[in-house]
Amino acid sequence: MSPSKREPEREKWEPQTVHLLKDVTIGSNKPEPFYQHYQANIPIAIDLGTSTWRVGLTNSPEPNNVFPGVISRHRDRKAMKTLTIIGNDVYSDPALKSTTKTPYDGPLITNWDYIEFMLDYSFEHLGVTSDNGRLNNPIIMTEPITCTFNQRKSMYELLFEAYQVPKVSFGLDSLFSFYANTDGKSTGLVIGTSNESTSVIPVVDGKGLMTQAKRIDWGGSQSQSYLSKLLSLKYPYFPSKLNATHTTNLFQDFCYVSEDYHEELKHILDMDILEDKDIVVQAPVDVTVKAETKKSDEELAKQAEKRREQGKRLQKQAQEKRAEKLIQKQEEWDYYTKFKQDNADLSPEEFENVLIGAGFEDLADFKKYMASLERTLKRAASSEENLEDDGEDEVDAATAWPLVGIPDDQLTEEQIKEKRKQKLHKANVEARERNRELKRQEEEAKAQLEKKEQEWRERDLDDWCQTKKLHLAELISKYKERQKLLESMKDRKSAAAQQRMKNIADLANDETGSTSAASRKRRRNANATIDNDPNDTFGTNDDDWNAYREISNQSLEEELEKINKNILQVEEELLKYDPNFHHEDTFAAANSFDWKNSVLHKFIHGPRPNITIAMQAEGLSPDEIANHPEIVKKNHQIHLNVERIRVPEILFQPTIGGLDQAGISEISSDLLRRRLGGDFSIEGLSYKMAQNVFITGGLALLPGFKGRIERDLRGFLPTGTPMNVSIAKDPLLDPWHGMSKWANSQDSKDAYVSLAEYEEYGPEYIKEHGLGNACIL
Repeated sequence: MSPSKREPEREKWEPQTVHLLKDVTIGSNKPEPFYQHYQANIPIAIDLGTSTWRVGLTNSPEPNNVFPGVISRHRDRKAMKTLTIIGNDVYSDPALKSTTKTPYDGPLITNWDYIEFMLDYSFEHLGVTSDNGRLNNPIIMTEPITCTFNQRKSMYELLFEAYQVPKVSFGLDSLFSFYANTDGKSTGLVIGTSNESTSVIPVVDGKGLMTQAKRIDWGGSQSQSYLSKLLSLKYPYFPSKLNATHTTNLFQDFCYVSEDYHEELKHILDMDILEDKDIVVQAPVDVTVKAETKKSDEELAKQAEKRREQGKRLQKQAQEKRAEKLIQKQEEWDYYTKFKQDNADLSPEEFENVLIGAGFEDLADFKKYMASLERTLKRAASSEENLEDDGEDEVDAATAWPLVGIPDDQLTEEQIKEKRKQKLHKANVEARERNRELKRQEEEAKAQLEKKEQEWRERDLDDWCQTKKLHLAELISKYKERQKLLESMKDRKSAAAQQRMKNIADLANDETGSTSAASRKRRRNANATIDNDPNDTFGTNDDDWNAYREISNQSLEEELEKINKNILQVEEELLKYDPNFHHEDTFAAANSFDWKNSVLHKFIHGPRPNITIAMQAEGLSPDEIANHPEIVKKNHQIHLNVERIRVPEILFQPTIGGLDQAGISEISSDLLRRRLGGDFSIEGLSYKMAQNVFITGGLALLPGFKGRIERDLRGFLPTGTPMNVSIAKDPLLDPWHGMSKWANSQDSKDAYVSLAEYEEYGPEYIKEHGLGNACIL
């Protein structure tokens, strides 16, 4: 194969940065620490997140224990014990991952036994001790917005009756985070994003205005699930199984909030933009190529001999089957010939009745069957003779066919029959000799033509190449013309399609008085049929069969195939001898698609050409391509482009994810402009809230979140209205920091529900403190 002339001109593609697909690393997690400075009566703050728990005494600046809210119940068959593994310890052993469970169903708790196990685990790592059998620390705990009565009731029962805590207070994580980042008396609009939901809560003088709070049923859990579905649709046959941890890491590491989603979506698959936006993620795969043992010449010779023997065996089996069929056909011929002779004295009507009794439809059917048998026997005999060795000894006509030259009047009846067989055999031998001679002449002509071509190339290669290219251009032009004609057949209004319909109509009108010349000729030759059936006149003229070719486009398809074969032959010669003709110059390569203009290609494979097509152009076999290390790696790669902005956009357009709800910006606009009075004067409530828009929660870590909120708010706020959007210092830990700050302030003094109040008022009783849910009783 000659080197490609376009190699220097071909655009050089720098390799893309490949990111590894992250999973939970087994064995790398450190054991959960134990707190060494436990004190009784100090409030314990528990951020009871559906994805992560954060637990610690409020006299510490940071939570002591941060662990995922998962649990695994493992049965140790040797020790005959059931072990309860919680948090990071679940990921310390691969055997535990398959039994990992969570006590939540969405934002609500559904398995209170698991919650009790996890609370025991938390208190144990806090070093809790007691001399009275009770937990002597007040509890501050987060709960979901609009928490159900049943969940709060169950949590009261667990804390007051199982642990006998002195007092309990519940609050919302987003409001605690706002409290941690302000002086506790601020007014603002809090946008809280959690694992199961997103909330927009107005805060007036440090207290949440829960009557105007709004919740969107979309959070981090739904985002990773939605991303998983998108990737399953994008790569339906992806070899590796993506779990929730994979998609969560992909979402957190590579997704971002678009400042102008619709505008960016229009151009994200443009080559210049896709180069920066496309992220390649590689799933783990073993691409080591196993070294193939090179076989010796003796082993290769044995394999070749084995294949030849197998081929001979198959040929012999095929010959035996053909011989069996020939014998069966000969027996049928002999039987029905004798059958015809035995009934020769019958009249045609009587003989036809006998034939019907023998299973034939009529006399014409019998004649057709006998003619078919005769043709089959002649073809089989001819084929058997043609399969014989061409190197047989020359046959002497005088000894091999002695009766051929003797007149019939000098022969007996038996000798005449034998003479016919000898004449047939002689004709077959002579035909075989003629075929051998024609084949030899064709080979000599081909060799002579190749010799002339070689001399031509050696004498003037440029002239030979130019002539071949002109011939190739003519063939391609002819191919396109025929292809265009074939395509026009699909348009029933085209001239070609109209002519085809006319031919079909002429065939249909033959039996109803067609006056065409072909029809008249068939009627004149009505008796010139194989079985002399006057009702079957089709086929007596060879031109009759052309009608089928005209109405079925068979001639066009055959011509296209022939031209394409000639094109491939000329291209093969040019590829072999012309140093300036390459695979990209071939007719097939010219008709291949431009991947840069294929939206589907860029969406799935990113801004790089498909190396499979390049390998096919190099002539590699399908097996070599499928097992090539680069192809194996490519098959285990994920390209993130549109998904990077589509998944986070659901926070602003929930209809994309199938939610019949308003997005963050729409809710904020409704609150500031209508529900909160819409007063944007200096002393107005909406004015104050626009100056303090606060974002917290895990999704606040997405790049571009703050800029999108600023852009959307600026779009509906009155001109000149001051606006400030801020993100929590630590969106993940600030709820716990706010609980710790609140517990150590006077704001929490009257916000606890004591054991005595619980026993007196029941589980439906709560105390409002401005950072939690409101009492609706």
